[in-house]
Amino acid sequence: MSQQETDGRIDVDDEGFVVDTEDCEEREAAYRARGTSRPITVVGNPVLHKECKDVTAFDDELAQLIDDMFASQKTAEGVGLAANQIGVDLKVFVYDCPDDDGKRHTGVVCNPVLEELAPEMRVLDDSNEGCLSVPTAYASLARPDYAVVRGQDAKGNPIRVKGTGYFARCLQHETDHLYGYLYIDRLSKRERKDALRQMEEGTPRYETVPND
Repeated sequence: MSQQETDGRIDVDDEGFVVDTEDCEEREAAYRARGTSRPITVVGNPVLHKECKDVTAFDDELAQLIDDMFASQKTAEGVGLAANQIGVDLKVFVYDCPDDDGKRHTGVVCNPVLEELAPEMRVLDDSNEGCLSVPTAYASLARPDYAVVRGQDAKGNPIRVKGTGYFARCLQHETDHLYGYLYIDRLSKRERKDALRQMEEGTPRYETVPND
């Protein structure tokens, strides 16, 4: 367990970004051990298609939700998970994701906001993207290869998280979720249709919530 989770203080680097690369395995395992895995909501479920509510209570109920999210993420073999992906209408996401240098990042962000990048920092990466809520489907999607998210930690402390490469994609993807956007909403009509076809033809490897 890291210092910021045991005494309420936040460990930050020289630039003021939260330190999320230390003791990742131990912290993720601790969250997961306390949590219960829940089924994943899929495209079409109303909770995925609207902006979630702000987190205002940083209490034991939120802590349990975060534990359950880490457990659910592990079961589904994901690298990031937003609360509405397990049916909860709150702005919180968890992540356990490597960057392109292979460095592991593990953490929680409540009430995330993506910071605007200066034009010279908007270098696009058009790698493939997938989503636990659009199981078995993948599509190329251009996103900046650097991202900064500001928000709060599980105790309500203000934090900033930065990511590059794959982790930058994760931060953008999960923040999108909490404002009602799936990655397929950023595709062309043809690409979206193809992704939904892939989903229909595939079989998810984890439990999902059927849409009525």
